[in-house]
Amino acid sequence: MVNHGELPWLAPSELGPDASAVYHSITGGPRAAGPQHFRLLNSDGRLEGPFNAMVVAPSIGGPLQELGSAIRYRTLFTDRAREVAILTLAAESASDFEWYAHEPIARACGISDADIRDIRQGKEPAGLDQTELLILRVTRSLVTERDVTPLLAEQCQTVLGPAGFVELVVLVGYYQTLDLTLRVFQTPLPEGVDRPFKGVGSGGH
Repeated sequence: MVNHGELPWLAPSELGPDASAVYHSITGGPRAAGPQHFRLLNSDGRLEGPFNAMVVAPSIGGPLQELGSAIRYRTLFTDRAREVAILTLAAESASDFEWYAHEPIARACGISDADIRDIRQGKEPAGLDQTELLILRVTRSLVTERDVTPLLAEQCQTVLGPAGFVELVVLVGYYQTLDLTLRVFQTPLPEGVDRPFKGVGSGGH
């Protein structure tokens, strides 16, 4: 049995029916379509990053990957706004895999290198619009304070609407769940990829 960090790293031929269904929903879904900005599979077809944990525990991995797909492709947010939130969470959490995976996606969505650098350094980028800046501020607050101030909550209700506010909170919770699985099970980055936050914290190892 090959391990990936602290979990077995399952090849497609080693998956049971439930795990195989989860595997194919990940590899055959929208994540695998279009440009590939990060490595979803290794050369043997084993899932990289947090996706391996989803096939190790398919009864929760299936619903979890479906939630992730909804957050990535079916929310009210623009692609840019979504990636601002994910990069902000990755920076505040020093999450190596999430930064590695989403920095190129953010760039492909039109977020500039300068704005990406500012997000990483905890600044407010000049190139973001007011909605994107609100999303950045709320995400930082959710990660660092586990809550938002009444003022931020009021702004979210006004700018994002109740549905958008709910979606943002769930997005942050989903990516924090991924970050926890990466950290706890010491999931390595794909071979040859350097840790973006080496020396900052565990960051998903």
